[in-house]
Amino acid sequence: MNSVDSRVRTADKLGPVLIGLAGHKITPQEAEWLRHTAVGGVVLFTRNYRDVAQLSELTSSIISAAGRDLLICVDHEGGRVQRFREGFTRLPPLAVLGRIYADSADKALDFAYRHGRVMATELLLCGVDLSFAPVLDIGDRSVVIGDRAFSADAAAIIALSKAYIGGMHDAGMCATGKHFPGHGCVVADSHTDDVCDPRPLAAIEELDLKPFAALGNELDAVMMAHVLYPEVDSRPAGYSSYWIKTMLRSQLAYTGTVFSDDLGMYAAKVAGGLSDRVRDSLEAGCDAVLVCDPGDVQDLLANDEALFDNADAALKRLKGRPGASREEIERVGEWRQWKKSIAQLELEQSKWV
Repeated sequence: MNSVDSRVRTADKLGPVLIGLAGHKITPQEAEWLRHTAVGGVVLFTRNYRDVAQLSELTSSIISAAGRDLLICVDHEGGRVQRFREGFTRLPPLAVLGRIYADSADKALDFAYRHGRVMATELLLCGVDLSFAPVLDIGDRSVVIGDRAFSADAAAIIALSKAYIGGMHDAGMCATGKHFPGHGCVVADSHTDDVCDPRPLAAIEELDLKPFAALGNELDAVMMAHVLYPEVDSRPAGYSSYWIKTMLRSQLAYTGTVFSDDLGMYAAKVAGGLSDRVRDSLEAGCDAVLVCDPGDVQDLLANDEALFDNADAALKRLKGRPGASREEIERVGEWRQWKKSIAQLELEQSKWV
């Protein structure tokens, strides 16, 4: 097996690759990866979670093994995309908030704020810096998006997202809008299929881009979609300098961090091998890339000198800033009421399914 010892950094700068880990504890090989010059963070999954105490120990050991303050991330939106469950508040899918919004905007906005605040606070207390949320996709026909989206209406998405992001920010967590420029209007799932959206740019601007344009730099980060829009560019958005540099950076004047989606997904493989996918993402304008399958990490880090760019500023500005200890938060009656109300929404959401 190739070693990555010669490419371990001693400085504290962060590289552009966020990696996945195999289990509940760091292995010796993974500890070596975490010290590698190309690595800037970790993406956690259900496979990395047993309970709150174990998660807190894992996040602490990641930082200790790396010898620098890596960015620790997760997808924790609610509904079917909530990686940690036992010991965490059960969060409803965002579509529940959209349904409430149709009847009572004020009530839905209050719930959206609470949802973002509770989600972010519980993660920060366990040492997780960032949840890749909220989903800004249009809730139209996508199999993989579905009830992860707030609504099919762009104005509702914008309003609910602002409230949700406010909750995240007040908790001390940055917000990541996804999946740019929009994954909601195509049926196919980019985890398992190539995804092509045949609409012209004008149609995408009229609908999918509106939340990203309206929220602008309220979003600390944006995650790209593994979707091809052939009427706009010949490359999927995550590999497209048009979508990242021309549309997002120039036309929308976006200044935050840009993530690829997981480069192990089926629709990402159009760019070739993993090293090609990483290179093409970074060259197109992504600040950081996700390599979530631990089986891909060793060869990538051992063999690819091109990964030695740094994403230090782009990642460090996303570090979590918890405002209080668990004991202090649990003593606040309002916090207990927020948790109870969000958990009750999750129990009741079956009425809308």
